[in-house]
Amino acid sequence: MYFLNKFLYFPPVSEATVDGLLAVGGDLSVKRLVLAYSQGIFPWYDPEEPILWWAPPKRMVVHPQTYKVSKSMRNILNRKQFTVTRNTAFDQVIRHCQKTPRRGQTGTWISQDIIKAYTKLYDLGLVVSYEVWQEGQLVGGLYGVDLGHVFCGESMFSTVPNASKVAFITLIQDLKEKNYHLLDCQVHNEHLEKLGAFEISRDAFMQILHKVDLTQLESD
Repeated sequence: MYFLNKFLYFPPVSEATVDGLLAVGGDLSVKRLVLAYSQGIFPWYDPEEPILWWAPPKRMVVHPQTYKVSKSMRNILNRKQFTVTRNTAFDQVIRHCQKTPRRGQTGTWISQDIIKAYTKLYDLGLVVSYEVWQEGQLVGGLYGVDLGHVFCGESMFSTVPNASKVAFITLIQDLKEKNYHLLDCQVHNEHLEKLGAFEISRDAFMQILHKVDLTQLESD
């Protein structure tokens, strides 16, 4: 495990611990975050901890070109009970993600420092948000880092059933139309698995991140 200093550097992801912890410390500057994501690394830590940087051995992903929407969600989308927008309410989305209770979690990793850092990325066009509305109210959404060929999902929320799923599926449909290689969901959880995400090895993820042949995308 590497301890970062003021210099913009990350060790190779192969040096991460068994559970994927690669480095500690540093800052959340735009340059460091851009460098991290371009190298398959992301920050994830509790507010009382130092900044922890991760490159897990398994990566939860979606392949937009082969993603299949479930019949139940197709029915919900066809009912048009939700309206989806893009980049119209990023601040509301990230703050909802911060405040929305999570099953099995007692707090949030989205600190004020995280909000400030990702707002700077958003202002530069490097972070994208999707908003889901119902009767004029924001009821769901997500945000993530857009690398141009890989979209790194960060967090999503829902205040009514299926709203976050609608945001998730709309994002995937957009990525498919734009020929993106991958939606990165970072780490495994059951909700993402039910939505159709699956795990690949870190090596496979890094190859795709660096635009190697997409035929190497296979579920492990």
